[in-house]
Amino acid sequence: MKTHYYLGWFNNFFSETLGRLLQEDITDRKSIAMISSNPSVYEDDGATERSWLDQAGIMFNEYHLINYRVHKEEAQAKIRNASVIFLLGGNIMEQNRFLMEYGLSDLIKSSSAVVMGASAGAINMSAKWLCSKAFGFEVEKSSVYSGIGLDHFSVLSHFDLENNIALVQSELSLLSEEIDVYASNKDCAIRVKGDNIDIIGNVFLISNSKIQKLDETL
Repeated sequence: MKTHYYLGWFNNFFSETLGRLLQEDITDRKSIAMISSNPSVYEDDGATERSWLDQAGIMFNEYHLINYRVHKEEAQAKIRNASVIFLLGGNIMEQNRFLMEYGLSDLIKSSSAVVMGASAGAINMSAKWLCSKAFGFEVEKSSVYSGIGLDHFSVLSHFDLENNIALVQSELSLLSEEIDVYASNKDCAIRVKGDNIDIIGNVFLISNSKIQKLDETL
């Protein structure tokens, strides 16, 4: 049963509920492949995201950071052999470009590993996402990008949602007519396990131009 975690950002650490779920789901801890969102910035090593896992008591025998220092074939091998794949937060566009350039998306999609993404990483895990000036992108015209497509929905993660509900609903209205959009801010997660979708923290669903706050399921 495939398991995917779409995370927001955590100011401190994972909530007790999220930590418990990850402990249950991540049973194979041989290796974790962490995919950079700033692959040419080698100091960006995922230390924050790793600290969340450490605090939750989830450690691995091997840690692999995938960026431009790693050759394409080696990166693909690390993805194939990973127990957990973690798409790191940061630059959504750079990570999206890197996934395509290194041919990683299909490997991640077919992997039986637990796949996690934080902020930018969560957005790139989704089927599609909106690149809009309203969301802080330096673009004049909004456009929709394809993500890995682990699940058939879109994600807006780590955005100041509560203070911008009307803006978010307006921007995502058109996309939500085509595909459901899950929007969240900090300290939250969406877990997809098989056919079940679990909600942890403040998560909103935008569907057919309507927005609603979802109840936590766990």
